Amino acid sequence: MDLRCQEVTLRLSSLEEQVNERYPDVLRIGDILIDFHLRPLVGEKEESRLKELRGLLERMGDVNLTAIEESEELQKRYDFLTNQKADLESAIARLETAIEKINRASRKRFREVFDAVNGKFQEVFPHLFRGGRAHLALTDETDLLETGVEIVANPPGKKIMQNIELLSGGEKALTAVALLFAIFLVKPSPFCVLDEVDAPLDEANVGRFSEAVREMADRSQFIIVTHNQRTMEIADRLCGITMQEPGVSKLVTVNLRSTSTEKIPASPPSPAPSVDISSTAA
Repeated sequence: MDLRCQEVTLRLSSLEEQVNERYPDVLRIGDILIDFHLRPLVGEKEESRLKELRGLLERMGDVNLTAIEESEELQKRYDFLTNQKADLESAIARLETAIEKINRASRKRFREVFDAVNGKFQEVFPHLFRGGRAHLALTDETDLLETGVEIVANPPGKKIMQNIELLSGGEKALTAVALLFAIFLVKPSPFCVLDEVDAPLDEANVGRFSEAVREMADRSQFIIVTHNQRTMEIADRLCGITMQEPGVSKLVTVNLRSTSTEKIPASPPSPAPSVDISSTAA
C-alpha cells in the first residue's frame, strides 16, 4: 500500500506539472477535484475516453492566444470585401443599363440611317448607270448591332439582281461611288477625298462619274487624285507635280472656272465648295 501511495503521488505530481505547463492559469488539481475520492475507480472505458480526448487535444495543437484579434481583423477584411463586392455589382448593373440604353439608341439610329441611305442609293444608282436598279440588304435583320450590309445591284443589261462581288471592276467602282454619294446626300461632309476612283472606269463611265462629282460639289469639297484627263476637266483647281529640271520636282497649280450641271435628286443643298483635283500627270 505504501508503494501504491507513492506511485499515485508521483503520478499526481506529474499530472499537476503537465496541467500547469499546458494551462498555467489553472489551480492545483487537488483544489478543483475535491470530490475525486468519492468518484468510482477509473476503468477501461474511462481510459479509452481519456486517450480519445488526449488525441483530440494533440490534433488541435497549441492554443492560439491571438485568435480573437485575428478573427476581428478577418471580420474587418470580410466587411471591406463585401462592400467592394456590392459596389462592383452596383456598377455592373449601372453599366448594363447604360449599354442597353446605348444599344436601343444605336439600333434605332442605324435603322433610320440605313433606310435613308438605301433610299438615296436607289435614286443615285440609276442616275449614274443611266438605268438599272440597286438596293442595300441586311445580312441579319434580327440583330442590327452585328448585322452586315450587302450591296445588291442590277446594272443596265443585266438580267438578275446580284451581289456586288459578281460585278466587273468598273461596275464595282461606280456602284461604290453611288453608295458614297448616297451617304453624302443623307449626311454631307465638308471634304471628300477620292483616290484613283476613276481608274477602272471606261470613257463613258468616267463622264458619268465626272458629272456626278460636279453635281455633288455644292454640298462638299471634293479632292480627287487622278490621271484621267476627262476627270481633270471638271475641276475648279488643278494641282500637279512636274519636273522641269532633272531631279527637281515642282508643284504647279492651275485655277479653272467651274461649270454647273443638272443636280442629283437630294435634300436642299448647302453652300458650294470647289473641286480640287491632284494629278501626277501635270
